Amino acid sequence: MRLIQIVGVLIGAFIASLGLLWFLQGMAIIQMRPILCVANCEPIVGGSPFWAAAGVIAFIIGIVVALFSARRGGA
Repeated sequence: MRLIQIVGVLIGAFIASLGLLWFLQGMAIIQMRPILCVANCEPIVGGSPFWAAAGVIAFIIGIVVALFSARRGGA
């Protein structure tokens, strides 16, 4: 694998992992307290359809980027 392929696969895997985390948080399977907060932040209680949908979309995009990078060599 060339360097550009490795970088593309890593970027795709990162996006897919982030999408999976967002999906699990949106479905209220994983609950985390806010880590870096500027104002008066409170944890979201319950699921969030927006973050579940954003997670699915990001996961699919990440998988496509990783597969495209592995096959074609472009990021």
